[in-house]
Amino acid sequence: MTATPDAGRLPRYYSIPVFGWIARDLVHGTRDNILYFLVILLTALVLAVKTWGLVALGLTALATVPAIFLTLIAITLGK
Repeated sequence: MTATPDAGRLPRYYSIPVFGWIARDLVHGTRDNILYFLVILLTALVLAVKTWGLVALGLTALATVPAIFLTLIAITLGK
């Protein structure tokens, strides 16, 4: 069995089954893959809300708080 030449240079998270496939497509794929990824996230959120109710929506909003804070700080710094 021979190894591919790029096998040593690929990030380790590419070997994670679902996450690695999506990450590889986002980095090396077409621009459409970003839209597909956003549709997958939205679908997962809708299914979570259907399953667990507003708790899933609230936890999703809570998980996005650090990103929103960083965005607001970047806006106020002028970057």
